Amino acid sequence: MTFFNIFSKKQTKTKKLTKIKIIADNRERNSLVISEIINLGIEIEFKQLPVADYLVNNSIAIERKTISDFKSSIINKRIISQLAELKQYPSPILIIEGIESNQIYEGVIHENAFRGFILSIVNDYKIPIIFTLNEKDTAKYIAVLTKKKAKKDSAIRATKILLTDKEQLQFIMEGFPNVGPTTAKKLLSHYKNIKNFINTSEEELKSVMGKKAEAIYKLINFSF
Repeated sequence: MTFFNIFSKKQTKTKKLTKIKIIADNRERNSLVISEIINLGIEIEFKQLPVADYLVNNSIAIERKTISDFKSSIINKRIISQLAELKQYPSPILIIEGIESNQIYEGVIHENAFRGFILSIVNDYKIPIIFTLNEKDTAKYIAVLTKKKAKKDSAIRATKILLTDKEQLQFIMEGFPNVGPTTAKKLLSHYKNIKNFINTSEEELKSVMGKKAEAIYKLINFSF
């Protein structure tokens, strides 16, 4: 008969469980997404990120926007620089949250313009988009991304992208109503600088812009 010594110092090796961790921007602290991610067993480290809202394995950069925030960023052109900054990472992802609200095509942006911008993000910027129902759904997507085995990448020091003087001028010009990249270049080619554009007469602006000039001239002379 064989007896086992239960008091033996020999111990059975146990695997150490490493807790999964992601980095979240400080501005996300009060988001419900954070509490949902923690409930899924993922550790979060908060930092002031110059780019993106979440970083996974230092290679997946996630920008999270609600539908209303996404539309606002289209109108004020903020989304353009954010997309360019995201592309500094190997795997950039844009999450648009809140499709259960049924407000995708409501608001100041025409639904076809909305669709066109979505297609531009995918085709021109080559950034995949994930549409989520709500904060809980967003957290689940981030959790799945976190748990996937990622390639080991060297540290990436992403930064805010500084625009050249010409790019800044075009950025400002595109902030006016009905002015896209092509029209902005046309206006800058005609007026040479912002000062000349601002000081133009309504008649001259109409000769350059046609019917679109009315909304622009109204904004130029609007009092805050």
